[in-house]
Amino acid sequence: MPTALISVYDKTGIVEFATELQKKYNYEILSTGGTMRKLQEAGLNVKAVEEHTGFPEMLDGRVKTLHPMIHGGLLALRDKEDHMKQVAEHSIGLIDMVVVNLYPFEDTVASGAPFEEVIEQIDIGGPSMLRSAAKNFQSVTVVSGIQFYDQILKEMEQGNGDITPEFRKQLAMEVFWSTAQYDAAITQYLSEGSRALFPVEKVDDLRYGENPHQKSQLWLDPKANQQSSMASAQQLHGKGMSFLNHYDTNAALDMIREFDEPAAVFVKHANPCGMATNPDFLTAFKKGFACDPRSAFGVIISLNRPVTKAIADEIMEQKMFVEVIIAPSFESDARVVLETKKNMRLIEVGKIRKLDESDLDMKKITGGYLTQDIDTQLITEADLTFATETKPSPEQIKDLLFAWKAVKHVKSNAIVLAKDGATVGIGAGQMSRVDSTEIAVRKAGDRAKGSVLASDAFFPFPDSIEEAHKNGISAIIQPGGSIKDDEVIAKANELGISMVLTGSRAFRH
Repeated sequence: MPTALISVYDKTGIVEFATELQKKYNYEILSTGGTMRKLQEAGLNVKAVEEHTGFPEMLDGRVKTLHPMIHGGLLALRDKEDHMKQVAEHSIGLIDMVVVNLYPFEDTVASGAPFEEVIEQIDIGGPSMLRSAAKNFQSVTVVSGIQFYDQILKEMEQGNGDITPEFRKQLAMEVFWSTAQYDAAITQYLSEGSRALFPVEKVDDLRYGENPHQKSQLWLDPKANQQSSMASAQQLHGKGMSFLNHYDTNAALDMIREFDEPAAVFVKHANPCGMATNPDFLTAFKKGFACDPRSAFGVIISLNRPVTKAIADEIMEQKMFVEVIIAPSFESDARVVLETKKNMRLIEVGKIRKLDESDLDMKKITGGYLTQDIDTQLITEADLTFATETKPSPEQIKDLLFAWKAVKHVKSNAIVLAKDGATVGIGAGQMSRVDSTEIAVRKAGDRAKGSVLASDAFFPFPDSIEEAHKNGISAIIQPGGSIKDDEVIAKANELGISMVLTGSRAFRH
């Protein structure tokens, strides 16, 4: 008679699973505490672990399964004569399956529970049994989560009660993966955040890295919020994604999160080359593309509404070369149009959420990592300081706040020109702020006249203000904080440009 040891915190589905084991495959069941009572109440024959070991549960339940009668039965190698002799000498029964899930340590921490309560949620017996069973996966089936119940029963049905060695190995891997995450959470808690491990799971091998000679992979963080995540988004159509496709599309997705009303973002090399919002979705799309059509060649398009046939038709009519479109969803008639482009990648990401303090920005450096909070700061009219004698109009304030949302996502030094809820010129990544200003003005052309300007950091000199005035820019939003703020503001006053200060920088590197 095969034996299963079942001791679970999350009892979802355990009665049904154990019933199949006992009624269909004649398993003897060992169990403890609440799990044992639940199985007995369901009419199953269950043997208490303390009866099996001959040793009582003690220390308020801290010691239940830490016994040679348990771990000997798990770790004994069935094909090793000496092992079989020893278990026989000590009357140790072999255990063929372990079904264990762990105390909810992370949920307890998240609840704000006191230290003493958190410590009691560090599971000892559970991980010990899981690891013993997983080490001996050649003979023992180890079940570390409710998500495996149906698959195990299906395997047993196909194998007349047996489970393939390949599947037992996969289940063992899942154990070491889950206990590693469990230990990582405990380490982070006890170290008060000074020690951290980042468990990740490979999703895919990508076409190539930044260059074709570089290999590349996509990894998923199982602890991260995967709602509207590039790591878990679904590709509906098109050729495989490369490293840069993912990187740029992620940047485009983060940009579109800024907006509640219909919006469109066009991205090249992780910089926007056009952004627009409008109550009419198609209008937003057209205005975003119109910002810089020349740069929007091989573009990533990010949208915060389902893609319609009207959008798809506009892409075709303008003969856009589009690498990726990412959106909450795609209407069926839009897909029919877009899928005529066999290489165009269509990425469905579901409902787009705002980023929050649970999201972590992490960058790799040689020998280590840099981490920081995500920049979720929202600047509103109430946050603005009106620095100049000329005050912006309500329409200008609306455009200034839009331009500020846009400039947050442009590589520093960053300058954005905007008008009527759309960017008209973007200057990115220059070593001199006035150079970025000149680039934004050049790209805007005649559209610079009457536009507003956003700068992601303070102006070190008044030269950018002079450049703005020369091209008809009417209002400026910037953080302030330069030792030459007085000169910059005086120049704006002299030239009749209104200027507001956010008091907060928006660098992006």
